[in-house]
Amino acid sequence: MSSDDYLKGRGAQKNTPNQFLQHVYEMREDFLEFCRLEGEEAENNKTQYIPIFPKTIVNKVDSPDVGMMFSMNPYQGCEHGCIYCYARNAHEYWGYSAGLDFERKILVKKSAPELLEAKIKHKNWKAQTIVMSGNTDCYQPAEQKFEITRKCLEVFLKYRHPVGIITKNALVLRDLDVLKELNAHRLVAVNISVTSLSEQTRRKLEPRTASIQKRLKTIQVLSENNIPVNAMLAPMIPGINSHELLPLAKTVAEHGALSFGFTVVRLNGAIGQIFTDWIKKAMPDRAEKVLHQIQDCHGGTINDSRFGLRNRGEGKIASQIHDMARLARQKYFKDKKFPILNKELHEQYKDGQMRLF
Repeated sequence: MSSDDYLKGRGAQKNTPNQFLQHVYEMREDFLEFCRLEGEEAENNKTQYIPIFPKTIVNKVDSPDVGMMFSMNPYQGCEHGCIYCYARNAHEYWGYSAGLDFERKILVKKSAPELLEAKIKHKNWKAQTIVMSGNTDCYQPAEQKFEITRKCLEVFLKYRHPVGIITKNALVLRDLDVLKELNAHRLVAVNISVTSLSEQTRRKLEPRTASIQKRLKTIQVLSENNIPVNAMLAPMIPGINSHELLPLAKTVAEHGALSFGFTVVRLNGAIGQIFTDWIKKAMPDRAEKVLHQIQDCHGGTINDSRFGLRNRGEGKIASQIHDMARLARQKYFKDKKFPILNKELHEQYKDGQMRLF
């Protein structure tokens, strides 16, 4: 495949078939050649924002190895285009592909703040940290237009409810005023994803995300305002970024992160096809080596569904990654402690104001 054929600005290079649909849409070579000769685009590469109207917004997380109990996602699909993203498979439930559709068809939940408010006001609800972006990034480019995440943060503040945030976008600093108010009551923690220190690697893996320098600056600014930050050095992909774990950990610690987490990449569901197609086009010289090393971490397959092992990996390569992580915690995070969020205030604020009687 020539560089002219590579779809720049996107992670996935094709739409994979949706496992839930009977019919498969396929772009044939003769049609593509016709479009080329006629000077026409074979398909529209622009991002579409599609409103949807869910009945609920807070999801209970049943997976025992995820590290969260409840999550919410103001958007489905994500324009960031991270090629390895586990959330791609969820797009198939909406009738779309986990490939390019995931990046170009963004489902927008404008009613999220109202649904959230109804949930945490319910008489039977007991405060538990709700994580924004358990699936797709709540500060992806769509947030600049719709501001749903900011409105949800204002709901959390109004009801003094703990909230976690996972993002790789510097747009989170736009809401520093609300975050500072939440943090005054120990109600917020932010997880910033930093996958590489190389801009070249970042652009290939995560084409529409904030630059590495912007993410490091985001960690620094949040930390300077005493907002706790955990760095997500994930996923570690053998042959691409796994060798960076120690310098990554050192750098995020120097910028103020109180802790870090990581996973070993796994390519579940349609992501296996999407990643394999992508790496053979984006990194043809090392594609087979990387794929074989990922297989080595998951018992000979690129996918792994075993709870407890699927995100940790196994085998020699995975063990080396875990050894580096242990060393990084000893060297750079020994005297740092990540705080526990406050669940005690919410009950007093369920009606929107402090109870006086």
